[in-house]
Amino acid sequence: MMVTAVAWCFGVLAIIQGAFSQNQTYSSSRFAESQELSSPYPYQFPVLQNGSNADSGQFPMPLCYGFKLEEATIDQLQQAMANGTLTSVQIVLCYLQRVFQTDEYIQAIMEINPDLLEIATALDIERAQGYIRGPLHGIPFLVKDNIATKDKMETTAGSWMLLGSVVPRDARVVHRLRKSGAVLMGHATLSEWADMRSNIYSEGYSARGGQCRSPYNLTTTPGGSSSGSAAAVAANLAVFALGTETDGSVINPAERNALVGIKPTVGLTSRAGVIPESHNQDTVGCLSRTVRDATYCLDAIYGEDPRDNYTLVQQAPAEGYVPFLSNKEALKGATFGLPWLSFWQLASADQQEQLLELIDLIESAGATIINGTELPSWQTIVSPDGWNWDYGTTRGYANESEYTVVKVDFYNDIAGYLAELNNTDIRSLEDIVQYNIDNVGSEGGIPNFHPAFQSGQDGFNASLASKGIMNETYWQALEFCHRTTREEGIDGALLNNGTQLTALLVPPDVGQTYQIAAQAGYPMITLPAGVSPDTGMPFGLALMGTAWSEGTLIKYASAIEDLQVTSGTKHKRTSPKWFDYRSKNIPINNV
Repeated sequence: MMVTAVAWCFGVLAIIQGAFSQNQTYSSSRFAESQELSSPYPYQFPVLQNGSNADSGQFPMPLCYGFKLEEATIDQLQQAMANGTLTSVQIVLCYLQRVFQTDEYIQAIMEINPDLLEIATALDIERAQGYIRGPLHGIPFLVKDNIATKDKMETTAGSWMLLGSVVPRDARVVHRLRKSGAVLMGHATLSEWADMRSNIYSEGYSARGGQCRSPYNLTTTPGGSSSGSAAAVAANLAVFALGTETDGSVINPAERNALVGIKPTVGLTSRAGVIPESHNQDTVGCLSRTVRDATYCLDAIYGEDPRDNYTLVQQAPAEGYVPFLSNKEALKGATFGLPWLSFWQLASADQQEQLLELIDLIESAGATIINGTELPSWQTIVSPDGWNWDYGTTRGYANESEYTVVKVDFYNDIAGYLAELNNTDIRSLEDIVQYNIDNVGSEGGIPNFHPAFQSGQDGFNASLASKGIMNETYWQALEFCHRTTREEGIDGALLNNGTQLTALLVPPDVGQTYQIAAQAGYPMITLPAGVSPDTGMPFGLALMGTAWSEGTLIKYASAIEDLQVTSGTKHKRTSPKWFDYRSKNIPINNV
């Protein structure tokens, strides 16, 4: 984590200013004395225990000027700012306190924005003058470190090689969030180069950011590649965060950190200014603790952008997605499909048991559940052995592989991104590969050298070998992936032999679910749903739909969430337990 002295000085200044603003008599002696703890408890980290609990415990989150900030929603924070209970500056300071308290353990934050408190102050002044930009006014958020910000922060994808480079402009999604009044708190850590560089690696690790860990269990994979975005929101270091997905990198970390994750249709959110992998599959999504908060985020970032022509054909509501938010009453009359053979049979027995209890609850609220609503092509395209983005080649057909497309796209797309950077000599994939070899100690450019990069940079090497040539095999693979995951995949399952389904319900801890949606370019939303009794790691229940069906998915995701909250079921978001909070293993255990 990189916290600048500037931010710290502003923080101290703001604390003092806050004391004056609350008509308190400021006493330097009293302030100094308050820093001397006469009693050893309560510490703001777990109390060491014995036996099986020796490495477990929770980090208590202090009240924020008397307000319970932990798990607070955007609406609650807006109400607190509206009635004068809190200011944006105070909210930011309390989240910074939480970062200082916990981030040494989970390393979710790559860098704190040195302008953070100045931005919050300006937004507080606007509020005092009666100008409210919208529901995100004064709300702190994080962006994944592959999303460019034109400010005093670095955008590096977690690699040292881009340190000091200068981006030409904010990524479009960042620009839109700034306009909405959201406060850019900093950059979140990630799996280096968003998982493109290596195929056997420690999820959540980057040379610059170190090993990100989930606050639910610090020994195992936090989900990737938007690892820090998810871990930070789960640990209450920020209100919401942006992630990016090529194949699972929003849905996977969201569900493994008991969050709501919205992965939009490719083209709903601009990729301009985002370090790319594949223009055919990349999308920017939202991670938060509630569906409503994620929807506020989505409303702020979606829209057309001339710098990303995929956005120019989007089908989206002019009034945003908030009007689609609903309650459990909306479940009456909905018809959901369970593609059992396609996905559900691949989930563990424990996940099946817990998720089916939630499915029963959804059915009791008035929804119709139809089992066996399979993707017509599932036997061909769904890997039986786990997530595998080169499954076509594994079956002997490179012209039926998603990876055939991605590795060609990356070679070309990364060159386009690098061409716009200033103050860097990294201009091509060849430069990237050579840097990792020249700096093998930190960047692990060869196999079996760095513990986090067991396979070295085999992903980059595969892309390099393609030379970005869009040959017949490339076009055949793209056509195959689109056809078999769209009309012969998700759309075919939704049609269900002539009975149109509302959405498919799938277990997103089965990586093949989001893999199919990624190839199709279709949206998914995951909700917190259960917890593994073995690892303490959460898992989700996801809704899968056709292109541009975000409104429908938000309607029913919010309805299911309302049902979870009001029914008293245990199958919903739970707080992190910080299991093995002192662990520092690299690589992460892949369980």
